[in-house]
Amino acid sequence: MTAPCEFLGWDTDFFGYRIGKSTVNELDQVRMDALLAWCSENAIDCLYFLANPDHPQTAQLLTANRFALVDIRLTLEKHDLATWQPFMPTMTIRPYHESDMPQLKAIARHSYRASRFYFDTHFSEVICDAVYETWIEKSCQGYADEVLVCEIANQPVGFVTCSAKATNGNIGLVGVDASIRGKGIGYQLLMASMNWFHDRACVTVDVVTQGRNISAQRLYQRCGFMTKSVELWYHFWTQNGK
Repeated sequence: MTAPCEFLGWDTDFFGYRIGKSTVNELDQVRMDALLAWCSENAIDCLYFLANPDHPQTAQLLTANRFALVDIRLTLEKHDLATWQPFMPTMTIRPYHESDMPQLKAIARHSYRASRFYFDTHFSEVICDAVYETWIEKSCQGYADEVLVCEIANQPVGFVTCSAKATNGNIGLVGVDASIRGKGIGYQLLMASMNWFHDRACVTVDVVTQGRNISAQRLYQRCGFMTKSVELWYHFWTQNGK
């Protein structure tokens, strides 16, 4: 049986461990045996597994084989963009400027502590921070179609990254300076991003957050997003990765 896995070169280079990912979300014993054999044959240190929570045998097999639950992945969707009425921000929301980069990286460094990497003790806090610094940097360099920035007193205080494909939009990252959270900046950014998506004929917009991140869920719900799917992230560390 061909193992339903793929090698993740970027993660491997970034974290310094050989990392792979399962390409299936449900397991029986045969597939589990194939996953473990693939990890051994490819000297994998860590295997990511994104599980369907509605399949009891998968959860049982993952637990029995030392896969650690590290995150509940929530995908939310806003699906009323076809009738969207333009939002008029009360704050300055503008496209990213190159001079914004240092501040955006500083915001990203402290904005995603609810993510799965911070809940896996094999990854240091420093390397986890660097994941999101790199993500916003790459987003500004073309990984995202647009990065919108909220500016107060000529200083960037928040951002949202936007991508569009056909009639579907995707929000990759939303970040707000920790010193001024609770001022409505995230709401302003998200609602302004809906203008951007609507202008590109998107009908729906998706965003992913964590089950433990209640504040993010409430923000998205306030902006009209509803839960689309729930999945479970597991990490499996082999004897190679200790």
